[in-house]
Amino acid sequence: MRTSPRARAGQYLALLAYLVFLAFPFLWLLSTAFKPPRELATLHPTWIPHDPTLGNFRQAFDEQPLLRAALNSLVAASGAAVIAVVIATPMAYVMARHRSLLGRAATGWVVVSQAFPFVLLIIPLFLVLKNLRLIDSVAGLVLVYVVWALPFALWMLTGYVRAVPAELEEAAAVDGAGRLRTLVSVTAPLLAPGIVATALFAFITAWNEFFFALVLLKTPEKQTLPVVLTHFLGAEGVADLGPLAAAAFLATLPSLVVFAVVQRRITGGVLAGAVKS
Repeated sequence: MRTSPRARAGQYLALLAYLVFLAFPFLWLLSTAFKPPRELATLHPTWIPHDPTLGNFRQAFDEQPLLRAALNSLVAASGAAVIAVVIATPMAYVMARHRSLLGRAATGWVVVSQAFPFVLLIIPLFLVLKNLRLIDSVAGLVLVYVVWALPFALWMLTGYVRAVPAELEEAAAVDGAGRLRTLVSVTAPLLAPGIVATALFAFITAWNEFFFALVLLKTPEKQTLPVVLTHFLGAEGVADLGPLAAAAFLATLPSLVVFAVVQRRITGGVLAGAVKS
């Protein structure tokens, strides 16, 4: 059915409005990061700074250890993404290929677990990490992020595995390949787009996470970037707006760069998971 020109124009307008809605916070953040204090205090703010400056970035690095915090966030997010994908891939294969009442119950539990609030989980996770002596450690934070990302990763990868034709695995079995060899040599390469997409979502979730890092990390040298950003707030909640915007802008760049690099694989992974053979 052909779309009328008026309907197509409406679709483009809706898409443009959505893009503006998404881009507005980032563009305003970028504008604020380059404004001097005099322009930040004006009653009539403008989009483009009249006298752009890098002073906010220099002040942000002078006031807070942003590089060390960024390294902690990178270690925690990367470790969580890799471990979650390594664990979820074989689990998703089993759930996709061996459908049973137990498998459907497990899938339902995975979906329901995503609705649990952070506050409900922090106390048992804190007690477990305390017994493992992993409180106030990046390794303990990685473990928490893996637990949090695993249900979503499992749910995503299960859809990707179901999109891989089972006939390919049957052909590998005829040639004498076992389950593990089939998973590694046949299924895993076809799952590469989905694995990359799942790992990226796990990485971004861990990179932006704040609550768990705030509760579990007390040593300043081990704090992640979202926690360090709160240090730009004064005792009375007054924000040092220029340095805060500069630091927040730098904190968003890794996610944007990673997304831009693997964007094609993400698109392929999403489409693969949405199509059922």
